Order: sequence, then C-alpha cells, then structure tokens
Amino acid sequence: MADRHPSLTRSPALAPLLARGAVLSLFKRPHPDAAFPRTRLVLPEPRVDPARLAAYKRICGFPTGEDALPLTYPHVLGFPAAVRLMSGRDFPLPLPGLVHTSVRITRHRTVPVTGAHELSVHVEGLAPHRRGTEAALVTEVRTSGGALVWESRSTYLARHRTSGRPAPHREEEPGARRPLPVVEAWHLPGDAGRRYGAASGDRNPIHLHPLTARLFGFPRAVAHGMWTVARCLAAHGLPEAVVVHAEFKAPVLLPGAVTYGAQDGRFELRGPGGRLHLTGEVRPA
Repeated sequence: MADRHPSLTRSPALAPLLARGAVLSLFKRPHPDAAFPRTRLVLPEPRVDPARLAAYKRICGFPTGEDALPLTYPHVLGFPAAVRLMSGRDFPLPLPGLVHTSVRITRHRTVPVTGAHELSVHVEGLAPHRRGTEAALVTEVRTSGGALVWESRSTYLARHRTSGRPAPHREEEPGARRPLPVVEAWHLPGDAGRRYGAASGDRNPIHLHPLTARLFGFPRAVAHGMWTVARCLAAHGLPEAVVVHAEFKAPVLLPGAVTYGAQDGRFELRGPGGRLHLTGEVRPA
C-alpha cells in the first residue's frame, strides 16, 4: 500500500522521464518478488488544456460539445505521474520495452472539465506472468472533499526469463475466439500515432515513425493501446457510471485496417485475417 504522498506542482514532462528510465533500466533485474516504490504521487489540481482536449476528442471520436472529460482522459492526465514512478531508481522493472497488457476503468460519475479535483497515482504491486513480471499502477481522481469519482488499474509487463514458473501456453489463434459482429471498419493512417501523441503527450518512439519503431523490433509504427480502447469506447457509447475492462492482445501496425465488433456489452478490434488486437467489456457500475 502506498504510504507517502508527495504533491506535484505540475504534471511532469515525459521526455526527460523516458530518458532517465532508459538509462536506469541498464541496472535493473526484474523479478515479481522485488521491492517497489510505496509512493503515492498527488497532483492537487490537474490542468486540462482545452486545445489538447479538443484534439484528443477528435482523434478518438468522442463528442466535442460535452462539458465533461471522456472516460479515458483521466488516464492521459495521470500518465506522466505514472511514468515518473516507473522511471525511478526504486521501480524494479526496466521502462523501455514495458508492454501495456490491460486496463480497467471505473467511472462513478462524470468528471467535469473544470472543477476542483485531485489526481493520484501509485504502484499497487508486482505479480508473476508467464512471460515475466507484471506491475499494476492505479490512478484515482477525487473531488476536493475526497470522494472517489474515477479510478483505473493498468498492468504493464516486463518480459524476461521465467524459470520455475508455469511454461508459456500457446497464443490464441486468429480464429480461435468467435468474432463479434462487425459494427464498423476503420482505416488507420500512418500518422495516427503522431496525432494521438500530440493530443495525449505520449510520444513514445514506437508510435511515431517506422524508423524509431524498428529500433524496438517493430516493422512499422504501432498505434497507442489507449487510443484503440478510447476509439472503441467512443463508438460503443457509455452510461455515466460504468466499468470498462480491456486487454491488449497484439499491436496494431500503422498504417493499417481494423474492424470494430461489439455485442452485449463486449467489444473487440481485429485486423486482417481476423487477428485479435483488443478485447473488452462494458458494464454499468
């Protein structure tokens, strides 16, 4: 459980954090039993830039006239603080190569664009994974009176040898999971990662250009996982109080074509040949 609560005067800049995380990763040896930071970073009044919010809504497909934050936007506000924790010397997993594997978001009520709110981020813990070690980070948004209005839990995987743990099971084949009915087909342009990066502030090199993506083993730039979730939820439609759980199955390469399927509260994103990229579920809170 987080036990220290340092306040941030402003949202941290991502570029220096990514650089620091890359350097410190050389000295890290990930393990599920490693110590992890017990700090809860608090941003007393997260600032929402109207221009960036409008750009975010456009790239994700959310309505632009609403005076409330889209369901996924508090994750954007809290992401720099999360990276600050993950780039620290006391975080045991190397920041470069961390894979976002899942996200669960609970909105108890809508969060207005303006208003007194407090945002906090902390590491919930580490857990063994068949491919390495997974870290869970929790982001919370509370009113000035302390009422919890929004929360998320994201898991990030550091891949490494897992001797002594269960052997990896076979990956799900493209046709193994029965596809949901297709609702829409989307063509994703090559600059989708750059556009989302400009709106969200997440300018990870794997999303920006084929050349920088190849440095990390990808043949082309990769779409942001949180963009795929946001785009699906914008198409799905959401009640005010809602719980969303999504799992990232495979990267979406840019440019590319995907289909969005949905049925009975479930949704998914598939690529050519039926390859499953994302699965999710929406239910009332």
